Amino acid sequence: MKYRVMGSSPETRRKVSVLSLGAMTFGTTVDEATSFAILDRFAEAGGTLIDTSNNYAFWVHGTQGGESEELVGRWLKSRGVGDEITIATKLGARPNQPTSTFSLDVEGLSAKAIRESAERSRENLGIEKIHLLYAHIMDEHTPLEETVQGFADVVADGVAGLLGASNHWSWRVERARALARAAGVPGYEVLQHHHSYLRQRTDIPSLRSPDGNQGLVSGDLLSYLRANPELTQVSYSPLLSGAYVRDDKPLGPGFEHAGTQPRLKAVREVAAETGATVNQVVLSWLMGGEIPILPLVGASSVAQLEESLGSVDLDLTQEQRAKLDSVN
Repeated sequence: MKYRVMGSSPETRRKVSVLSLGAMTFGTTVDEATSFAILDRFAEAGGTLIDTSNNYAFWVHGTQGGESEELVGRWLKSRGVGDEITIATKLGARPNQPTSTFSLDVEGLSAKAIRESAERSRENLGIEKIHLLYAHIMDEHTPLEETVQGFADVVADGVAGLLGASNHWSWRVERARALARAAGVPGYEVLQHHHSYLRQRTDIPSLRSPDGNQGLVSGDLLSYLRANPELTQVSYSPLLSGAYVRDDKPLGPGFEHAGTQPRLKAVREVAAETGATVNQVVLSWLMGGEIPILPLVGASSVAQLEESLGSVDLDLTQEQRAKLDSVN
């Protein structure tokens, strides 16, 4: 395994594996025995960053979520895992009522919601401190000053360590970080958005914004990362839920543009050159780029995880990387 450091403060920064494991489906669509086996293998391989959320996976059984956190908590306790594993979770998008539908009726990022949800997540996970706590989605109804101070307060009280923002416009991240700097309190240091080799259109209106999908890595966000190398970018769903390798898995309308097929052709050619799988090439491309990305992979079997682990030691040549990057 390879590692990198996220965060700047000696009190909260973490050395984490370059490949992180997403636990979204653990405890719902992936049963406990399989989930434990995947977590065991990840830890055995040197993986140290496990990602979940307080709303995972409410849509499966029509709940408010928490199943994933609870399962991770049972695994941590049963295996006697300590501070060597970094646990990341998110708050802000937990539905206010049990439901199986995504909607705008969610907890948000008020100081009260941050406090209550952080404490609930800590209890679900059975840990003293949440190593990395994300704002899962933007809350434009709560003053940003309140959100910034709410996160700072749970850090000050030892409930959380590093702070992050997921599914946020880059301008919103910068405004929150500026407020934190001005107040002399901790701000966002880790970002989490969807990013993969195939590019998805960012202009299609989403549930939460008429301006497009704020959950996607855009050119604007990449530029922001380039200018702020102290930030760590995590990429969720980098393998497009199997769409790179499954003909029966449609890519979706966001990929219906002229660039998709040329990029698919390029990544398949590089995979053939290396003897690796397409999925492994995608993960290696993310990890080794000029702007390094930490891929967040899911798995429903140990075999799927093994394939992702194989990407860590796959070093693309300059020629192969140039081939991938030259396709628009």
